[in-house]
Amino acid sequence: MAKGKGKEKGNGGVQHRAIYSRVSFLQQAAVLLSTATERTIASEQPAVVEDTQRATATAAAILTSPSETVNPNLTHPLQGLGRQLVTDLRSVSLKTRIRLSPAVKQTICKYCDSVLIEGETCTSTVENRSKGGRKPWADVLVRKCHGCGRERRYPVNAPRPKRKTERGEAVKPDNELKGPPK
Repeated sequence: MAKGKGKEKGNGGVQHRAIYSRVSFLQQAAVLLSTATERTIASEQPAVVEDTQRATATAAAILTSPSETVNPNLTHPLQGLGRQLVTDLRSVSLKTRIRLSPAVKQTICKYCDSVLIEGETCTSTVENRSKGGRKPWADVLVRKCHGCGRERRYPVNAPRPKRKTERGEAVKPDNELKGPPK
């Protein structure tokens, strides 16, 4: 009974550790491929130069085929490989039914599966549409993907003011302050 032995030792490890490490690897690799250019990969690992050049040439040939439309926002073929890794990341998390952390979800475009990197593949702005921006807790981070042009909105964590009933000294109506009628 292997399951019973783990409980007796008090082994409080993470369940599905291999799946979480795989998802983490896929996310890190997708970010690396989305940010890296051909020169940076070639300069970091000289032994992999031939494989990188071959993969880049293959990806460029696929992108320039007449049946495919070339995305002008795709600056180099390695971004396509990054998108493929993000697609794999999503499929792994869906098949194994594990939840991705909100930080990972916010770095991935939900529509085109590209990695959102500030200034390179997306633009971020903070909006506050509440009565001319008077409510500081209504700030919203808007991320616009350069690949597909879609926007996603995330609330910015600002502490909300307490309700009147929860404040230190609640404001009482005038009739309660006067006391009982005489």
